[in-house]
Amino acid sequence: MKKHKFIFVVGGVMSGVGKGIACASIGKILQSRGFRINPIKIDPYLNVDAGTMNPKEHGEVFVLSSGLECDQDMGNYERFLDVELLSENYMTNGMVFKTVIDRERSLGYNGKCVEPLFHIVEESLSRIQASVKKSGADITIVEIGGTVGEYQNALFVEAARTMKLRNPNDVIFVLVSYLPIPHMIGEMKTKPTQYAIRTMNSYGVNPDIIIARAERPLDEQRKRKIADFGNIPYQHIISAPDADTIYEVPLNFEKFGLDDIILRLLHQKSKIKSDMIGWRKMVQKAKSASKDVSIAIIGKYFKTGDYVLSDVYISVIESLKHAAYLLDRNPKIEWLDSLDFENQEQSLARLDTFNGVLVPGGFGSRGIEGKIKAIQYVREHAIPYFGLCYGMQLALIEYARHCLGIEDANTTEVNRRTKNAVVDILPEQIEKIAVHDYGASMRLGAYPAVLKKSTIAYDAYSGQKDGRWSVGGKLTEPYTIHERHRHRYEVNPEYIAQFEKGGVIFSGTSPDRVLMEIMELPRNTHPFFIGTQFHPEFTGSLLHPHPLFTAFVEACIARQDM
Repeated sequence: MKKHKFIFVVGGVMSGVGKGIACASIGKILQSRGFRINPIKIDPYLNVDAGTMNPKEHGEVFVLSSGLECDQDMGNYERFLDVELLSENYMTNGMVFKTVIDRERSLGYNGKCVEPLFHIVEESLSRIQASVKKSGADITIVEIGGTVGEYQNALFVEAARTMKLRNPNDVIFVLVSYLPIPHMIGEMKTKPTQYAIRTMNSYGVNPDIIIARAERPLDEQRKRKIADFGNIPYQHIISAPDADTIYEVPLNFEKFGLDDIILRLLHQKSKIKSDMIGWRKMVQKAKSASKDVSIAIIGKYFKTGDYVLSDVYISVIESLKHAAYLLDRNPKIEWLDSLDFENQEQSLARLDTFNGVLVPGGFGSRGIEGKIKAIQYVREHAIPYFGLCYGMQLALIEYARHCLGIEDANTTEVNRRTKNAVVDILPEQIEKIAVHDYGASMRLGAYPAVLKKSTIAYDAYSGQKDGRWSVGGKLTEPYTIHERHRHRYEVNPEYIAQFEKGGVIFSGTSPDRVLMEIMELPRNTHPFFIGTQFHPEFTGSLLHPHPLFTAFVEACIARQDM
């Protein structure tokens, strides 16, 4: 029986250097050689999942089709590899510790002394093996979150060391480390990476490959220094400078022969000649686009201190890029804080300068009235609008107030006592919220929706050829799509008839027509005004841009060309 192969990826010096992109890119170049890839992300947090984390601190919460809320790197894996990952591909310290503790409390260890160094490690390895078994893949890439030397991820590094000890020819280690260029010195420094290598050595692990992240390419002198002081072959030091687009990274890795190095270390022969033609074509389109398309994203999770955190909406941003690249456009995305509109610090007329406006998902009441003002402005001024989840709900609230005459229309998420709750909480969530049970308490994961013919949504989905968004992958009638959700509130069924009579088209509904999944305005009323209760940004990729994002960018281009 052929043995499974493992690549463990660890970070050095600092967080945020691009381990997730490195893992996705390694997976991509190995996938292009004919191997089935199984990516796993291990987060060192004690949170049981990523769903309760503050997006300003952790970035976007990505949702799998299974409904698991996880780290944004899982989205990178799916977008690069064009795969649909399973819940087994993600774990946190919290998941592992909770399983071990719950098992101990139910006498699952037969009264033995339960210890972190053994039982937590074994549970981690057990989860990795469960993922391998379900995936049917050839190679598993495991990203260990955090930075080497932190106590939070030490047990996961120990698990990787244990696997290497048991399977010496089937496991390799990659260190993604940062090489700073201090402004006052003007020289790239290798010493922090040398310390990161030695810290890995102290765990009993020696990195086989160093991916050297830096602003600029690594020169020969510093490459040699890292090799000599790190006891690593010179050819195994891979320069990874900043790129114009993250989708260049696999091509950079391929240029340095990283796929050949990995296959040699894992004692594997390539199944096919590298096939990156489609990928290379899209990257070239991204780099050669001569025209811009300007899009405003109106949110409230951007600012963290004096900095702007775009990672909160990373899937939205990447989905816009995919669609723009496909249409030979360079996306110019600007982040607008809805509070600025609410406090009148920003004029709504500024929205006229954009080709389109998008309002993404979110929670709570802060900045909501600012978003509603912006939505009213783009509706009245025929600016293409795309609302995601909360963005759809707020569009309906705005329409109810200003077109249906329901002046106090609202959502119970903002005002629990509103008399006209056009958006209301899911009945099954009321009890959970009453006892402050917020973890995994929403409508999560993939659900079907039936599309209405002769609508913007129907035309967008039916125009894509491979059926990847269709249930069963077939373009059959009634045309049913499959999209991922993350929300507690829904369009109140009591107002559906009133909305439809007033001009709103619900172009996507649950099969039983109880839940409204897509709303839009007729083309003769507005060139493009559409909202989705689901999150389409979770399912697009570079090679398969999401049809709704593509339709939105097309509408933005049409406005630009007017």
